Amino acid sequence: MDWLETLVVVVHVVIAVSLVGLVLIQQGKGADAGAAFGGGASQTVFGSQGSGSFLTRMTTFMAVIFFVTSFSLAIFAKQRAEVAGEAGIPVVQESSQAGAQAEQAPSADEQPAANSESEGGDALPELE
Repeated sequence: MDWLETLVVVVHVVIAVSLVGLVLIQQGKGADAGAAFGGGASQTVFGSQGSGSFLTRMTTFMAVIFFVTSFSLAIFAKQRAEVAGEAGIPVVQESSQAGAQAEQAPSADEQPAANSESEGGDALPELE
């Protein structure tokens, strides 16, 4: 099962880098002044519409794969968390015990004076 998770992580990273590259390659709709008047669009490699539709389809396809791998990694993480909980690894949980312990802590009036402790050789000197 670990090899499947490793494969999904590798595919996820490759798709992420490829997706960034594809987005950077694409040219915006109003990228230059000639694009508004159709200047030279019929002489492009991908036809009169340019490479827009091809790159848009590839970006959409890679985005779908990216979301699928993201979802798969989330499922793997959930399964690992459940296994860790069953193995006896402690899990942080908030409870009402923390509030009860805070109420039982002695107040400032009940604590010994700090000056008596600072006179010892270990304590740091007070800043003035």
